[in-house]
Amino acid sequence: MNYTFQQYLHIISIKLEQFIDWVGRLVSWLVLAMVITTFSVVVLRYVFDMGWIALQESVSYFHSLVFLLGAAYTLKQDGHVRVDIFYSRLNDTGKAWIDLMGHLFILMPVMIFIIWVSWPYIADSWSVMEGSREAGGLPGVYLLKSLIIIMAGLLMLQGFALILRALLVITKYSAPALAGYQTRETP
Repeated sequence: MNYTFQQYLHIISIKLEQFIDWVGRLVSWLVLAMVITTFSVVVLRYVFDMGWIALQESVSYFHSLVFLLGAAYTLKQDGHVRVDIFYSRLNDTGKAWIDLMGHLFILMPVMIFIIWVSWPYIADSWSVMEGSREAGGLPGVYLLKSLIIIMAGLLMLQGFALILRALLVITKYSAPALAGYQTRETP
């Protein structure tokens, strides 16, 4: 692999990870919204003896948004569970090979499978513009279900960035951003 091509791959991986980082930081604010909404539901119910189904459902919507849209950011931060039997004892090249194989043969096929399996489920929801089953609930359940595909797409983007990073480490590309390979840090 020539140096110019490696630089190109490096730039692509950085841009993808910057996008995922932006999405993750944006989504992190939804945690605050979820806490405030949950607090409001509790105060309204137990202090004022009032309740709104839509407000209660919005907590579930926030929760779904945080977990589905934050999964790729968690992968970028290496925050997902890793069964570490021998990975920590490997050098950077060995870790890169494990990551490359894992992302190519586990992450990508599973995300493709999730998109393939969830497509009819989401299409059915869109066809009827599905809303809440509760009277006074939130409309837009079809939009919430669409997050399944968005989650898989974001994870595939981050997985692609990690595949590129692993390839760069394997091909001995030396760049300041790859020095922190273990921590997935970017400049």
